[in-house]
Amino acid sequence: MWRRALFSPKWNTRRFCTAAFRRTEDEGDWLYSSEWWGADSESEAHTVLRSMSDKGNGVVSIHAYPSSKPSDIHWPKTEKWLEQRYADINHGQERDACFRVLGYQWRALRFNDVTRQSTVKVMAAYKQSEPNSIFLMQQAHCVAAPYVKSMISVGLATIASSTFDLVGAVCGEKPMHILCIGHGGGTLPLFLASKIQGSIVHIVEIDPLVISASVRAMGFPAFSVMASADQRALPKPSIIDEVMWRGIHERLFLYESDAEKFVLNTSNTYDMIFIDAYDGDDIFPHKLWDVDSPFLKALDSRLHPEHGTVVVNLHADDDDDDDYAKSSDPSVSFFYKRLPMSGHVPKVCQAYKDALVRNRNPSEGCGVVFTVSVPWVCNISMVVCRGIGMNNRECSRDGIVNGIISKAVGVENVLKLPFSWLDYMKTDFKVV
Repeated sequence: MWRRALFSPKWNTRRFCTAAFRRTEDEGDWLYSSEWWGADSESEAHTVLRSMSDKGNGVVSIHAYPSSKPSDIHWPKTEKWLEQRYADINHGQERDACFRVLGYQWRALRFNDVTRQSTVKVMAAYKQSEPNSIFLMQQAHCVAAPYVKSMISVGLATIASSTFDLVGAVCGEKPMHILCIGHGGGTLPLFLASKIQGSIVHIVEIDPLVISASVRAMGFPAFSVMASADQRALPKPSIIDEVMWRGIHERLFLYESDAEKFVLNTSNTYDMIFIDAYDGDDIFPHKLWDVDSPFLKALDSRLHPEHGTVVVNLHADDDDDDDYAKSSDPSVSFFYKRLPMSGHVPKVCQAYKDALVRNRNPSEGCGVVFTVSVPWVCNISMVVCRGIGMNNRECSRDGIVNGIISKAVGVENVLKLPFSWLDYMKTDFKVV
């Protein structure tokens, strides 16, 4: 989840200094945020799902907004792609299968009609011979939320600067085991699975309603849902799933489970762990950052000892809390009342440092913890990496930054990202 920044002069100076270098070809660029966040877009929104959660998330709803990109002149190309994929899977048995794109929408997952948990772009299409069978495909390349881009950028750039061969994983030459705690609409795990051919992505989500909503209304692959630890809910993917997700949905495993319970019971070792797990009251659960909790103790043993990297999405401890308290925007005043703002980030950082990198064997790498502010919104990405910190020079702020940036550009090119990693690594970089 993320909070929009108040656009005060102070905030503008601090957050918008990189805006001139944004890449307009990125469909998830903040440039388009008015379509799915701005007040004007609310009049065009309609609710496609609404239900009450029994897992503490209150009212779970999905709101749809019109999308201006891609324009309809590009739709025939997508239709041809769908038809070719269908023909390949059917080995040419149905040569005249025709697909039609209905359009594209932004879809936002909300808790209690206020908290924006996730925003995705979906494509709606159908097969002409089955006009009533409309299917949704989440656009894996389109990452709208700046905090998700930050988690991706700083997380992958950091592990690339360690001993882990990220380029090999991207090309499918070696496996990369990833755990995502908190699912939302599934933007992060779907992006990772689609961009990193060697990735095996486990996702943990406590609320079955969120899982159902992401599949039914946000175009997340249905075949990813797990019925148990070793069995999928669907015995095999549908042919449409194969058309849309061939080579991707087989590497996604979506579990309905409490994060603490999952980490305690699994025997897997993960190269990367992403944590974005705010509840219906917009609170980061205390048990996920209590240094004495079973969760962090188990996480210590589940994280790869040599290069294991953890990325956590946090709300920023903002200096301008009074501005939030006085804001006329009801969503901002709601956040201000609900969030445990003061001193929140340092406590979480210290807990993860104590649990994951303190008192480790120097031969394994000391490990570092750092934070980076997210442009445009009031979030912070905290990163823990065990593969950095073999000497004092490397542990310095400049040493860490230079090491990460030296790897970032090359890996960014291999991944063919539509956005620049550097935009998400150069604001308020602080070593804990």
